[in-house]
Amino acid sequence: MSGSARTVDEIAAAVAADIPEGSFVNLGIGQPTKVAEHLTADSGVVLHTENGMLGMGPLAAKGHEDWDLTNAGKQAVTELPGAAYFHHADSFAMMRGGHLDVCVLGAFQVSVTGDLANWHTGAPDAIPAVGGAMDLAIGAKQVFVMMTLFAKDGSPKLVTECTYPLTGLACVTRLYTDLATFDLGPRGAHLVETFGTTPAELAERLGLDLV
Repeated sequence: MSGSARTVDEIAAAVAADIPEGSFVNLGIGQPTKVAEHLTADSGVVLHTENGMLGMGPLAAKGHEDWDLTNAGKQAVTELPGAAYFHHADSFAMMRGGHLDVCVLGAFQVSVTGDLANWHTGAPDAIPAVGGAMDLAIGAKQVFVMMTLFAKDGSPKLVTECTYPLTGLACVTRLYTDLATFDLGPRGAHLVETFGTTPAELAERLGLDLV
């Protein structure tokens, strides 16, 4: 157990540290975009955005935005030396064709076996936002998820079975949260490390058997 719950930036730094050198990586909208801020120049990681760019850098500094250079979340980004641009259809061919080593996504729920629900809560007034998430979830060789472990109402977001509409089945390999990191797979959730809590406390709050 480490001392306290992690901030979003600390989670992003942990994700960045676990991405293998030289990987081609897509960062989903929201929290995952922060991973770009923690990748070192010598990592060789090449960032892909589904709207048609390879070699994406961190977010642009305020006052230095070029609105022709944006990520999928419509945030102004920078380009790194050797950056390339291409048609939206080619970008999705890369995603669906298994050419991405890692994608990092947010989620509403993740199951212990790696099912992903991240596009709709099912609420009547919620706006669906699947985007390219299903293509990334199935097409990337590894899927990392960043999220808080509990919703605002205190309900667990790591669950035995997702109750929200699914994005993909058995696709999430590792889950990074404020309170713990988990490896997910056919045997269930394997607790890697906790932050600001103990494994026993976490298992009780989640109502899960953690291997």
